[in-house]
Amino acid sequence: MVSWWQKFKKGLEKTSSQVSRALTFTKLDDEALDKIEEALILSDMGVKRSMALRQLLEKRRVQTTQEAQQVLYQELCKQLDSVAQPFVVTAEKKPFVILMVGVNGAGKTTTIGKLAYQMKKKGLKVSLGAIDTFRMAAIEQLQLWGEKVGCPVYAGEQGADPAGAAYEALQKARKNKEDVLFLDTAGRLQNKKELMEELKKIIRVIQKIDETAPHAVLLTLDATIGQNTISQVAAFKEMTNVTGLVMTKLDGTAKGGILIALADQFHIPIHYVCIGESEEDLHDFSVQDYVKGLLGIDNE
Repeated sequence: MVSWWQKFKKGLEKTSSQVSRALTFTKLDDEALDKIEEALILSDMGVKRSMALRQLLEKRRVQTTQEAQQVLYQELCKQLDSVAQPFVVTAEKKPFVILMVGVNGAGKTTTIGKLAYQMKKKGLKVSLGAIDTFRMAAIEQLQLWGEKVGCPVYAGEQGADPAGAAYEALQKARKNKEDVLFLDTAGRLQNKKELMEELKKIIRVIQKIDETAPHAVLLTLDATIGQNTISQVAAFKEMTNVTGLVMTKLDGTAKGGILIALADQFHIPIHYVCIGESEEDLHDFSVQDYVKGLLGIDNE
């Protein structure tokens, strides 16, 4: 059976291969440093961070590829430690309301399904609220996940007010004494002003039932779009209090360094990473595994 680490390392190969090639040098001269800096920038780690890492390698006067890997490993782990925080469902909040946000196509609904599956395995009662009421496909996709993982889905009528649908979903989840309620929101960033008002209204309306809700706001991001995730985080951060990030599709990108750029700029906790389609392919974010995968270091 393939372990999570093996799948994760393979998933990051598109990124790690370019970084590993650059780190294979006989002498750390300007040419080698240029190649390393370029590879880090191409991984979407960010220009400022890539330049700083180049300067660190030069300052430390590393002699070998292994030394360079270790210097970068230690530095990147140090940078990411503060944002690597496990996601915690607080027992006294019942249901614990999780507002899921993100653009269409980032994997938001699929992430809900995977998280619901994992939480159910831990013995929690989980329900799903389909409140992207303007896209029939969104409602149907969540209903399919509900059937797959055995969770009730509270869906508003197509075209109904999303805030009203969220209110009803929370009422039903409370009545059924569920532990967790996911609310699957719309993600139409091209209508940013409308979406902002919609999210604010959803929060305002569910707070009539529970003034502390939502208890978490998770933003799902697609790793394949690299630096474009930065503008998405900025937009959703402006709309609502994003409490944590979920990075999907890390297995399909050469831009896997984007998590470092996001950590540098926003300092928002990174809770989960995803490298596949199955329910088991969503995993707690591990700094050590991520940085080793990024640099092509074997996990001993």
